[in-house]
Amino acid sequence: MVAMVAGGLWLVSIPADQQVYAGIAAFVVSGAVGLAGFAAAFVIRIRNLAAFGFRRVSRKWLAIGVGAGVLAYLLNVVVAVAYDAIFGNDTPQAGYQAAANGGALALIVTLLAGAVLTPFGEELMFRGVIANALNRYGAAISVLVSSGLFALAHGINIILPVAFVVGVISAILFRKTASIWPSFLVHAVYNGITSIMFVVLLG
Repeated sequence: MVAMVAGGLWLVSIPADQQVYAGIAAFVVSGAVGLAGFAAAFVIRIRNLAAFGFRRVSRKWLAIGVGAGVLAYLLNVVVAVAYDAIFGNDTPQAGYQAAANGGALALIVTLLAGAVLTPFGEELMFRGVIANALNRYGAAISVLVSSGLFALAHGINIILPVAFVVGVISAILFRKTASIWPSFLVHAVYNGITSIMFVVLLG
């Protein structure tokens, strides 16, 4: 909660004309809040890291994670087009788009923050902590509820169904492997492709 409030205050303090900075900051906050949530759960539960998904996994599952990230992006192209046709484009990602198109250095920082830090923090929180805690109620509850919470955390907008798709794929891989790394790769590849496509489509 402290991390969320501090991050929120930082974001609202950024002037409206500094969209590149705002986009990068938003990625940093997303990752940091996830890491803070994981850290709190780790301290409270006093368990080893393996309990949260820090487990080695075969190269096959890592490759599946990368492929699933590409698949998630392709599926979400369809989801976003359908949402846009029904509700209109209410994307909150102007800052992310600006950051990706802010020049070479800004793109590199955006990829580090958005395709490494954010996926790592969010996967630890939503899969390592939440999906893991829900496993006792069965696969369907673990996958769907953790994915629903992940989607809601992104707001009621076009990103909600998109995040739900990424969440379901990540949660299924986490359930299959008990490792955070395939899920991290799904999220990292998805965010990385999205940032690069901002440059391709909007640059």
